[in-house]
Amino acid sequence: MKRPKSQSLDRHCVNAIRFLAVDAVEEAKSGHPGMPMGMADCAYILWTRHLRYMPSDPMWPDRDRFVLSAGHGSMLLYALLYLCGFDVSMDDLRQFRQWGSRTPGHPEYGSLPGVETTTGPLGQGFANGVGMALAAKIKAEMFNGGGFQPVSYRIYGIVSDGDLMEGISAEAASLAGHLGLGNLIYIYDNNKITIEGAADLAFSEDVSGRFRACGWQTIEIDGHDHNQIDQALTIAAQKTQRPTLIIASTHIGYGSPGKQDSADSHGAPLGFEEVSLSRQNLQWKEPPFSVPSNVRRHFKEIVSKRSTHYTEWTRAMNEWRKSSPDLSEKWDRFENRSMPAGLIDSFLKVVSEEDLPTRAWSGKILQTASSLLPVLIGGSADLGPSNNSLIKGSASIKKDTFSGKNIHFGIREHAMGGILNGMALSGMIPYGATFLVFSDYMRPAIRLAALMKLRVIYLFTHDSLFLGEDGPTHQPVEHLAALRIIPGLTVFRPADGLETAAAWVEALENRGPTALILTRQKVTAVNHPGTFRPDWVRRGGYILKTETAPDIILAASGSEVALCLDACSQLEKKGRKVRVVSMPCRERFERQEAEYRRSVLTPGIPVMIVEAAKDHGWKELTEGPMLFHGMRRFGASAPYTILAGKFGFTAEAVADRAEEWLDGVTGEGLVSIPEGSRL
Repeated sequence: MKRPKSQSLDRHCVNAIRFLAVDAVEEAKSGHPGMPMGMADCAYILWTRHLRYMPSDPMWPDRDRFVLSAGHGSMLLYALLYLCGFDVSMDDLRQFRQWGSRTPGHPEYGSLPGVETTTGPLGQGFANGVGMALAAKIKAEMFNGGGFQPVSYRIYGIVSDGDLMEGISAEAASLAGHLGLGNLIYIYDNNKITIEGAADLAFSEDVSGRFRACGWQTIEIDGHDHNQIDQALTIAAQKTQRPTLIIASTHIGYGSPGKQDSADSHGAPLGFEEVSLSRQNLQWKEPPFSVPSNVRRHFKEIVSKRSTHYTEWTRAMNEWRKSSPDLSEKWDRFENRSMPAGLIDSFLKVVSEEDLPTRAWSGKILQTASSLLPVLIGGSADLGPSNNSLIKGSASIKKDTFSGKNIHFGIREHAMGGILNGMALSGMIPYGATFLVFSDYMRPAIRLAALMKLRVIYLFTHDSLFLGEDGPTHQPVEHLAALRIIPGLTVFRPADGLETAAAWVEALENRGPTALILTRQKVTAVNHPGTFRPDWVRRGGYILKTETAPDIILAASGSEVALCLDACSQLEKKGRKVRVVSMPCRERFERQEAEYRRSVLTPGIPVMIVEAAKDHGWKELTEGPMLFHGMRRFGASAPYTILAGKFGFTAEAVADRAEEWLDGVTGEGLVSIPEGSRL
């Protein structure tokens, strides 16, 4: 068995990491011991000789970030946090993967100090790290200078074969190399094993060649040789113009006589007998969950020595605050993501009664928001002119030029989603724009943003079949429903400029991710009753046209709100009493008190929902008869005015459908309509 080329105390410390991971997996009877055993050498050298952190101040702004993209090896991170003196107890390690534990199966942001992001879905952590590195470059451009650099941290990570096979990592690596993110250093655990067996069952590419082609520096090492690991990390830190991938050849399940270099050590406990044999093989005589005093003492000494930069940074920051009060104040606003007073008033000033697409209103509001909030930074997946997401008068972020506010993500929606999360984790309010139909490419990252409660803003334009001639491949039908079912994601589909302004305020102040769903086509400015109140939008739904005892309630979101108002006029000519409800955010409406919800959608009164999308969840909002007038199939290629007629989204079609339904409503609340009439 090959031994690490390092001193005996270092080997002892590495084995402490290994067996804390092994013992926790055995205790839980679940987990992944192989990766922590194989990567313990690399992680030990990184955390003891290179990574900057302060256990007593885990959110120190200039700490280096460590991203365990290979999140299945979570016990490697938990063991390191424990040994390095973070607020992690031995009981936490014993409770690995248990109910209510602070040590879940994959790292979860907020569960423990020192966990920088939620990882698990492979490739997401890789993209998060790229976002963190990009954010650091932008922040450094904003604040560094005058003899002090408050932003000098790097992003380190451990990535696996699985991370590199997932498409998101290829997208993110391409952008990181293009931008020359030299503050990004990843160690690739090249153990050549995946769940199904040898990695070369499906993966035989030249990883080094691929990353070099993307503009990365690559270094190949023996991942168990401490001198090689140390030298590679030193060289990587010196390369400031290119990100670095350190390709570390390792043995999964290192030290296990029966399971080293085997898929058997990947995702299951070693078993009592194999653990005993591994202890003997690595000369580890300690009982489970035990760390010898010399190892504890060594880690304590290391952490004490590595606190030097923290002490110096804190001293210099205090002096900088005195010498640069304006910049210091800007720093505090940035770090706190402070909202300026009167934000809604500023946004409403750019809105008029002109008929414009809501994407155009969003673009106008974005210009004002960007001028008021330095922390708001983002871009589009090569659709900026269509999404109205470019900041006018601001430069584009390029290699060696990070002072602009426009990020060009390229045609990389999947990576854009993960990068936005990394930027949000770095204290920014990032936004990313694309067509609504391409939100599918971003869904894994959106889900994780919701899980972490990150303040990310998604601008999804071209929101329905009214996209027109591009046809069904680009016309979203099921996407509204798909986004609305993600727990923690707030979805706004505003009807006009006023609602768009209020929705933007909600997105900026929301303690979680927000999707703004915006039209390509012009929408009619809605005639709001009296003075517009942003609180109506904050509540998610409100009465737009009052009728105290209506025969029917027409409710809609987005461009279909104006359509319902027109249909209302036609129904009133036929003697029907109609209430019209705008529902810009169903999630917000669902959270209102029952009294308010019933005042808007009064129980017992038939409700007809009009939305150019698939139905899901609307019935839960009503306590009586409900009819959904929407889409049951994909769209078609034609001018959007033709599509409106063909698919029943005209005032006449909506009014006729309402009349037909009201004439046939049964005690159960729904009328039987021929299949072909409901598109």
